[in-house]
Amino acid sequence: MTDPPGRVELVERVDELDRVVGVVERGEAVRRGWLHRVATTVCRDAGGRVLVHRRADGLARFPGQYNWLVGGAVDVGETWEEAAGRELAEELGVRVDVRFAFKFLCRGAISPYWLGVHEAVVAEELSPAPAEIAWHGWVSEGELGEMTRQLAFVPDGVEALRRYRSETVADEPA
Repeated sequence: MTDPPGRVELVERVDELDRVVGVVERGEAVRRGWLHRVATTVCRDAGGRVLVHRRADGLARFPGQYNWLVGGAVDVGETWEEAAGRELAEELGVRVDVRFAFKFLCRGAISPYWLGVHEAVVAEELSPAPAEIAWHGWVSEGELGEMTRQLAFVPDGVEALRRYRSETVADEPA
């Protein structure tokens, strides 16, 4: 999510073990390469399709690129799940339960951060924020893979997709 003019977004600066070491402005954390937390969600419909969206052209980070994750920075004092749910409400206009799947230290295309990946089933109609999302659609797993090879995807999202696939395969019963 982008900050409205005049709003300073504060985040918890964390270390390589995801322990809080202070509170900083998010822009400064990005500029200085300080670790902080970003919560994202994989949205699926009742049929298991994955939501993909194209980021709005006016965004500061990755304008016009595609992503399969919806999310943003974890605010000071927020849990991973609270942040993921807030971001879904802000960006897609939906309030749904999210389930924490895993987190990893993402080196990031712009700066490093801890990325928390959540999952949610979204049955209600989406109302995407136009300042955030220019297009969205539901795709199969196979279509998602094709899209990541053919379209300009947020690089951190592509890395998260590789990890997500290995994590979810590892979690399935044998």
